[in-house]
Amino acid sequence: MRKMLAAVSRVLSGASQKPRHGLATLPSLVSISRLKQSSHLGLPKCWDYSHSLKTRQASRVLVASRNFANDATFEIKKCDLHRLEEGPPVTTVLTREDGLKYYRMMQTVRRMELKADQLYKQKIIRGFCHLCDGQEACCVGLEAGINPTDHLITAYRAHGFTFTRGLSVREILAELTGRKGGCAKGKGGSMHMYAKNFYGGNGIVGAQGQIFEAYNMAALWKLPCIFICENNRYGMGTSVERAAASTDYYKRGDFIPGLRVDGMDILCVREATRFAAAYCRSGKGPILMELQTYRYHGHSMSDPGVSYRTREEIQEVRSKSDPIMLLKDRMVNSNLASVEELKEIDVEVRKEIEDAAQFATADPEPPLEELGYHIYSSDPPFEVRGANQWIKFKSVS
Repeated sequence: MRKMLAAVSRVLSGASQKPRHGLATLPSLVSISRLKQSSHLGLPKCWDYSHSLKTRQASRVLVASRNFANDATFEIKKCDLHRLEEGPPVTTVLTREDGLKYYRMMQTVRRMELKADQLYKQKIIRGFCHLCDGQEACCVGLEAGINPTDHLITAYRAHGFTFTRGLSVREILAELTGRKGGCAKGKGGSMHMYAKNFYGGNGIVGAQGQIFEAYNMAALWKLPCIFICENNRYGMGTSVERAAASTDYYKRGDFIPGLRVDGMDILCVREATRFAAAYCRSGKGPILMELQTYRYHGHSMSDPGVSYRTREEIQEVRSKSDPIMLLKDRMVNSNLASVEELKEIDVEVRKEIEDAAQFATADPEPPLEELGYHIYSSDPPFEVRGANQWIKFKSVS
């Protein structure tokens, strides 16, 4: 017992000392972790909190002592092309700053969706709810390749895009729980979230049948529009192979050029988006991108997601192609970040999600008299008929 406490004391007192060879504190951190797991030591709870705090401080000292690379160059998968002579580059540079930002954003989207799953199963979130965990490289990579002033429209799997467009986790979860603090004042729910230059999502699946008319008009008028197909391999419960005679969705624009992109690699998505945006901005007209990705959850919360695919298939994607894991491995192996630093981000993200969830469950619901509010943005107040002609609601912009 005395030897163990002495070891802890040496580690905590030595956390601020300069480590020899840059890694001297690492074995000590492991020792603390093991001591924390030993509940039989009989140590008071206040010691446990203090030791946990000092462990994190020691971890930060260890990270600060490392000399990280400022950037690194990576090879990325070549895109399949349609009606294009050349495509996005097959190498790209990732800076440490961007890598840490992308990692935090993807982890936030992942944890937010897992929290939404939990709140739904607790019947705090009701109605339709479509989660995008597994597809984080799509929304984060797309945002990394465009400008904040660009306009984005998405379909019903909208939570990740809502976050990358600038809204907070608190506003998104509060919208899911139908509270006043939600991004649409609690009236939109999972499929109807909006932000500046963001018009999503669209819950009308039938509207997707109009895509070919949109292709045609965009090409006729040479509109600077990027059409994006997030191909997660399943349309609700039907695999793409069973639903389509041709699964080359990037060619569906026919006369519109197209790209097929590895949608599980954030760097591939970013570079393809930059290429597509530059193509459109140059006045050449629209372009089509197919992002090959995968969703871990079912189509919606009413779909367990394992009746039309095996658990082994899901696990294989998780173990080999997970977008967060791929970015983490690249950063650690290229000395852009350390495992300890990324774990610290994980802890911060979990706390942010928990705080947002507490707000989303404690914030009040909008009052009934505001049901008709915000139909128009700048019109004088007027009355709105309710479910029958005797019920009237006042609408205020």
